[in-house]
Amino acid sequence: MQSLPRLLRLISALAAMALLTACAAGDADLSRPSKPMGDFRLGHNIVVARKPKIGPLSRTATEAEWQEVMTAAIDARFGGYTGEKLYHLGISVDGYVIAQAGIPVVASPKSILLLTVTVWDDAAGVKLNKEAKKITVLETLTGGSLIGTGLTQTKEQQMKNLAANAARAVQNWMLEHPDWFGVAQ
Repeated sequence: MQSLPRLLRLISALAAMALLTACAAGDADLSRPSKPMGDFRLGHNIVVARKPKIGPLSRTATEAEWQEVMTAAIDARFGGYTGEKLYHLGISVDGYVIAQAGIPVVASPKSILLLTVTVWDDAAGVKLNKEAKKITVLETLTGGSLIGTGLTQTKEQQMKNLAANAARAVQNWMLEHPDWFGVAQ
């Protein structure tokens, strides 16, 4: 019987450490350009979320909430680039799951975001990717996500986390095409 209180103290301590880790992780890498992007400068940053599919057991978010959080994440990720050419990003939020509180450890749901992305060259007036790119991102794994972000984070925190991961994934995909931006290889 004495082991149950010890187990509860251990779980509480782990949860507290996880929460602190999640708060500290934040968006530090979004504060400045981290990877060379050649002649890239962000022009239009258009985000839409028209009737995205909502996964099972998800919290709900409005189109305006997704537009706000995704626009902010894209601006944070790409806004510091001062290249000579404008590029426009068109992003559609196609689906999501924002984890609700689940049963810790046993069934801790994870948050997911599904996007479609298009990149436009302003000067040439053309879309750079012939087919829109589908991107799927998961929440950042931290100590807090082990017991479920539905328990350790608000809906807004989860959306911000997903949007930051999405902006990073968009950039990583764009950098797979260095010729688009004149990036030296």
